[in-house]
Amino acid sequence: MHDLETLNTGGYASTTHLKLTCPLPSGLPPAILTLGATLTHLDLSGTGLSSLPSEFGTSLPNLRILFLSSNNFSTFPSVLAQCPSLEMIAFRSNRMTSIPEGSLPTKTLRWLILTDNQISTLPEDLGKCEKLEKCMLAGNQLSSLPESMATGCKNLALLRLSANRFETLPEWLFDLSKLAFLSFAGNPCLEKQTAAATAKAGTRFDLEKIEWKNLEMQETLGEGASGVISRGLWKQSAEYAEEVAIKVFKGGVTSDGAPRDEMAAVLAAGFHEGLITVLGKVVGHPDEVAEGAAAAEAEKEKKFRGGIVMQLIPEYYAALGLPPSFDTCSRDCFPEDASLSAAEALGMLTGIAGAAAHLHQRGIAHGDLYAHNILASKADRHALLGDFGAATIYGTDEEVYAGMEKLEVLAFAHLLEDVLGLIMREKEKKSTTQTPEAETAIVVAADAAPPAFRDSSELTEEEEEAIVQGLERLQKQCADPQVHSRPLFEDIAVELEDLVGFRGMMRIPIPNLS
Repeated sequence: MHDLETLNTGGYASTTHLKLTCPLPSGLPPAILTLGATLTHLDLSGTGLSSLPSEFGTSLPNLRILFLSSNNFSTFPSVLAQCPSLEMIAFRSNRMTSIPEGSLPTKTLRWLILTDNQISTLPEDLGKCEKLEKCMLAGNQLSSLPESMATGCKNLALLRLSANRFETLPEWLFDLSKLAFLSFAGNPCLEKQTAAATAKAGTRFDLEKIEWKNLEMQETLGEGASGVISRGLWKQSAEYAEEVAIKVFKGGVTSDGAPRDEMAAVLAAGFHEGLITVLGKVVGHPDEVAEGAAAAEAEKEKKFRGGIVMQLIPEYYAALGLPPSFDTCSRDCFPEDASLSAAEALGMLTGIAGAAAHLHQRGIAHGDLYAHNILASKADRHALLGDFGAATIYGTDEEVYAGMEKLEVLAFAHLLEDVLGLIMREKEKKSTTQTPEAETAIVVAADAAPPAFRDSSELTEEEEEAIVQGLERLQKQCADPQVHSRPLFEDIAVELEDLVGFRGMMRIPIPNLS
């Protein structure tokens, strides 16, 4: 974080990143425009700005990333079209109402954030943004998309349309070959599906209603835009209490959508070994309000909007990946030392594919099927799909949304590609640490007397290579540019299970090969 006084006295003359949080009642400080030779990242969120000077674009030719969230821009500044290097623009929570034609930097824009505004129409030249990968539009007043996007936004990978006014979605949306992460919960077109899924959730399984007074909140485990997850105790009697995780949802629109829609999807998902188990729904919270005007006010003020009690995941489970960076945009990152054996990867992928199949059989798209939303245990070869913030209950009866699953299959293709990279890292580690004698010993032992149950350390190189080839074939199928030619998750899960069984992993007995 930087300060205005140092800026005005030339103290940041060669900086590449600048962030100010102080109020700027006089508008953009002129000193910022003198940083054009080096400035690439500028964050002026929460400073009260409502306009930019006409020379902004020409003065900052190297600016790549611009944050102007939580300000007072009612109109998207047309001057940004003159920024020759601008790739990312964020105008979250500005009460913005309009985006004039010709205001977007169409040749360079990759990432656009317009969450939580009052925008009712988008400019046709959005379709000229051929490099656009990520477009965040949740929490506006949109009821349509520019037709130009159908042919122009060829690289669009992630689109957030939740909490808008769509009565229907354009059919071409489900034909975009690179779109993998789509959410549109909280729109009029899904009211029937959401209501039906929510009602069915109460009858599909015995969901406990857990009194708030019987919960003891402990330390915070994590906090996101939609709420806070804490470790806690569920006191079921005077003698017994269970360790649990408690998520308290708050109001307000997140970059993915509304917390109420996330909670509805979590409850509608039901039980699966690849999902974090929901034990019950919180009732009797002191800030709990019924639906209606009071609930709308609670959502606006970001107050309590419900809670769930979940199984507490063991601490040895860890996120499989890291969220995308500015550079990777729509693809996950991974620690340099991260790696997986073929056996570990196959066990995790099989579980996640099964979880995704389970969700889509119930008409639910996860919307954010990324490695960073997967908790994994290498020792157990097990993974759990979490974070339903971008989930959409699209239903099973509407033919227009039948393409949702095959869009999400592309997200799984990306996951497969990432995991294959982690397998390659593991193989490289082995090649640098394992002696030729050790390799020979493993092969001989496996050939001489194969055990009934085998772990990854006992697989031969040929067996590991067969697994990798199988995953590579599946990845190509899931990434087919023809969206409707991609397999369904049910078929993906079967193919992975066949690989698991054939290779004798996950404690599945195998015959003696000698």
